[in-house]
Amino acid sequence: MELLNRTVERFADRKAGGRALAKKLTRYSKRRDVVILALPRGGVPVAYEVAMALNAELDVLVVRKLGVPGHPEFAMGALVSGGAIYRNEDVIRATGVTPQQFRAVVSLEQKELARREVLYRGNRAPVTVEGRVVILVDDGIATGASMYAAVSALRSSGPARIVVAVPVAPPDAAESLGAAVDEFVAAITPSPFYAVGQFYDHFEQTGDDEVRDLLASARSRRLT
Repeated sequence: MELLNRTVERFADRKAGGRALAKKLTRYSKRRDVVILALPRGGVPVAYEVAMALNAELDVLVVRKLGVPGHPEFAMGALVSGGAIYRNEDVIRATGVTPQQFRAVVSLEQKELARREVLYRGNRAPVTVEGRVVILVDDGIATGASMYAAVSALRSSGPARIVVAVPVAPPDAAESLGAAVDEFVAAITPSPFYAVGQFYDHFEQTGDDEVRDLLASARSRRLT
């Protein structure tokens, strides 16, 4: 595991986090029924390393956080490819977000989600998940809104098993996600936990070009 500080565990970057996470998932190696779905953009470099280590198919599941108006970093829900919407009713009530405001944010994020779908996948159809083990990968979990939305969207597609896997998550993440998924895997669950980025030395934003390049590389490797 590529951890740089023995007192506070950290990863050099998302790729290092992915390699550490892959070591926790070796039981899924070289299985035809396994597919890795990355939550773009930050989850793609992580998922790429996992997919390469497990020799598994890689695709993206586009998820857009629904931010509270005026405080976009504060998630009141999330939107997923296919139209599934996750609402955090506690946050909506606490912040006083009206139904009209919520719909306006959804409308805006639907446009960005559609743009990214075309940008990342082009004309390719999404991978088949029915009857398969789906490993959902992101670079970490904070509020869990995006991951809850992703899981909700996937359930309706009939996967045999949903595994949520991240390099870093809060200590209570397994418990909070436990009822929604079949398995939760994290390379590290440090405490105190304030933000995903605090456990990476390099946590720059992942660009669209990097996402497309990694997806193309993963496809070409499986074809050779």
